[in-house]
Amino acid sequence: MATWEEKKHLITRNLQEVLGDEKLTEILKQRDLKIYWGTATTGRPHVAYFVPMSKIADFLKAGCEVTILFADLHAYLDNMKAPWELLALRTQYYEAAIKAMLQSIGVPLDKLKFVRGTEYQLNKEYTLDVYRMSSVITEHDAKKAGAEVVKQVDHPLLSGLLYPGLQALDEEYLKVDAQFGGVDQRKIFTMAEKYLPQLGYAKRVHLMNPMVPGLTGAKMSSSEEDSKIDLLDNPANVKKKLKKAFCEPGNITDNGVLSFTKHVVYPLMKKDETFKVCRSAEHGGDLEFTNFEDLESAFAKQEIHPGDLKSSVEAAINRLLGPIQEIFKDPKLQELTKKAYPPPTKVKGNAPAATDELTPAKLDIRVGRIVEVSKHPEADALYVEKIDLGEDEPRTVVSGLVNFVPIEEMQNRDVVVLCNLKPAKMRGVESKGMVLCASVDEPKQVEPLLAPEGSKPGDRIVVESYENGEPDDVLNPKKKVWEKLQVDLKTNDSLLAVWQGNKLISKVNGNPVTTKSMKNAPIK
Repeated sequence: MATWEEKKHLITRNLQEVLGDEKLTEILKQRDLKIYWGTATTGRPHVAYFVPMSKIADFLKAGCEVTILFADLHAYLDNMKAPWELLALRTQYYEAAIKAMLQSIGVPLDKLKFVRGTEYQLNKEYTLDVYRMSSVITEHDAKKAGAEVVKQVDHPLLSGLLYPGLQALDEEYLKVDAQFGGVDQRKIFTMAEKYLPQLGYAKRVHLMNPMVPGLTGAKMSSSEEDSKIDLLDNPANVKKKLKKAFCEPGNITDNGVLSFTKHVVYPLMKKDETFKVCRSAEHGGDLEFTNFEDLESAFAKQEIHPGDLKSSVEAAINRLLGPIQEIFKDPKLQELTKKAYPPPTKVKGNAPAATDELTPAKLDIRVGRIVEVSKHPEADALYVEKIDLGEDEPRTVVSGLVNFVPIEEMQNRDVVVLCNLKPAKMRGVESKGMVLCASVDEPKQVEPLLAPEGSKPGDRIVVESYENGEPDDVLNPKKKVWEKLQVDLKTNDSLLAVWQGNKLISKVNGNPVTTKSMKNAPIK
């Protein structure tokens, strides 16, 4: 029988922070801890989900009662990341995927309780508490609490302000002592500690995992294609994605590959297992590490080459994914995968798309090079440009930039062009695109956006989190697609072009679209 100290060690190992440490100790001295972890059912779960899974394995080893919440209502409230009609399907997919992940790491499912948010979040008592919560919490606190978790946009929906309050109430309605999440949830956790007592409910313990860098060096994200390895990726795809992974020799601070060994591989090892780095004999032969600290220090001293570390992590990932992929060979689960995450459909002519969602994936934005420029014969303020967009021949585009950019600076300039507007005649010359610029009216100032570093004519520009999907052939002017999307396009404090806070980047190399000097300006 484990002592309370041993249980506490298991519960808190590898965590970044614990809020309510004394209360945790007090509970463990009397009984086992009741804890929950919630996941909003949005993008497809990927290998980074093994990080919370391995902590859930720790909690179970420590005798905790663990509840997993599939936060379907939250997925809808977070800027409608999951459309209502796909919600039930995505929740089923999450349930199947997460149960398969837990089985893959040998966690007995009978010790776990699985709950869907909509099973209790729509009942009378909970709904009343949402209103009670909204009558004590300030708009400022609700917005601040969700800042790291809820998608931040220029015109936020009210639903995003409700999100943190609901998450706080979940602690009471799931009857737990503690909530576990990433450190990005910290503001929601501190808000829960402040406001639950105001409704007469107990303050809970909060356990936080560090944010593990994605394989590209940033946070591993469900929406960044190369940053994540999908649970259903075959070994060839795993190899390809790991090949691109950021893993600089000797760099141990921003290294997603190394982090994965720390937070997933090591915690899941059996007592006598070691982590093996396979190397050819001429490079010194195989190395074995019983603990992460030794592996980290060998990598820091550059005794291990990034390529060797990657191939060892690749083998570990494939071992974890194998059992999941076996489970997902079931035709019912394959069908569910297709329905829950339908591939984006291309719009041909006026045929409606299967999911005609208004997203920036509809925009055909490309890098162009101005190969020829002259003043418009009929209009003093307009240039007529021939722009190379990687097509058979340059396109003619008319731009009102005469008063803002000298003609010699226009020649051979790389620009960012919206290519799927309906062609329009401008003072007798047909324009087949629009050069995108940062632009303010008072005082009038205009700057063409700067193409991403290392890009060439024809390279697609996409909005982060919306990389998938084909643009419309022509944006429907009657539906005002461009006008509706344009309101959220602007430059930010760092001179980056963004849509609802997501960067515009090259689909080829991931580098951002920028502007020379205009901050927080609309893009049009």
